[in-house]
Amino acid sequence: MRHSLITLLALFLFGCSTGQISEPAAVTQSRDLGDSDHDGVINARDNCTQTPLTAVVDNDGCPVYVKRSEENDVHVLFANDSSLIPDSFFPEVQRMSDFLHKYPDSNVELKGHASLVGRHQYNTQLSLRRAEQVRKQLIETGIAPERIQTVGFGDTLPVKSDSEEQSNTLSRRVVAKVVGEKGYVVDEWTIFMVRNN
Repeated sequence: MRHSLITLLALFLFGCSTGQISEPAAVTQSRDLGDSDHDGVINARDNCTQTPLTAVVDNDGCPVYVKRSEENDVHVLFANDSSLIPDSFFPEVQRMSDFLHKYPDSNVELKGHASLVGRHQYNTQLSLRRAEQVRKQLIETGIAPERIQTVGFGDTLPVKSDSEEQSNTLSRRVVAKVVGEKGYVVDEWTIFMVRNN
């Protein structure tokens, strides 16, 4: 009996060892699960393959941008029947120039005005000459001419005031408002950064 049990066991083991064991077929990966730009988003989902290393990214692997805008205005007053910029207003024009240099994609429209004193047609030309003088000054500070438009409103938009004299003084003006925008990539926080709350 013992001999038959050993024979049976030997046959059983021999039968198991002669069968061919086949390797499973290799599966080809259908998606690229790598992360070439090391932003934490796999290549298969990454829509922005050149993400800056320090940028905060969205689910598509693109950097998060923040737009910031800033406003600047210019307000230059003129003497009666004059288009010469008074010396006291040159810093005002320089401030606008600095702003336009900071935001090179911004353009400005200078709006010239005149008081109610004089003929309407003459005042329209005078208001345009005033706007052109401010334009000329901005160009001299390095602003490209195509970024500056001028318009003369004449005496059509006088400043309302308590007295006629004060209204006329405040109406002899060139005004403009410019909005500058810049986009910034939000950087990831590191131990070396200070966050403003």
